[in-house]
Formats: sequence, C-alpha cells, structure tokens
Amino acid sequence: MNLEIIITYSQISLAVLLVLMILLQRSEAGVGGLFGGGDLGDTSHFKRRGYEKVFFIATFVIAFLFIASMFLPRIIFS
Repeated sequence: MNLEIIITYSQISLAVLLVLMILLQRSEAGVGGLFGGGDLGDTSHFKRRGYEKVFFIATFVIAFLFIASMFLPRIIFS
C-alpha cells in the first residue's frame, strides 16, 4: 500500500476517534448554562476520576496524534 493512503486513512480514523472522545466526555454546563443561566456556584472545577480521567487523557493523546499526522506528510515527502 502507498504511504500516502495509509496516512490519509489514519487521519480519518483519528478524526472520528477525536470527535467520539469529545462527545463522550461530561458536559460542564447543564440546561441552565445553555441559555446563559445556571447556579451561582463554581461548577467549572471538578476532579476527574475513573473513566472521565481516561477519556480526558485519551482525548489529548488522540489530538496530539492527529496534529502529528497532519505534519507527517510534509516531513516525509519534502
């Protein structure tokens, strides 16, 4: 297989994985936050535990791999 095709398929799969990982994470805002409301407490800070922490770290790893795969063809084929 051609290396360009492999890189293209890996970029597509990483993009799909990145979207899925972002969608699976917990949302910070509730329904009130959707319209600019919400409670007055500080709900933006919470501690990630268990699967939330795994999804959070995996999202950064997949995002890094996706960005690296964007620069890889320029490095290899230049």
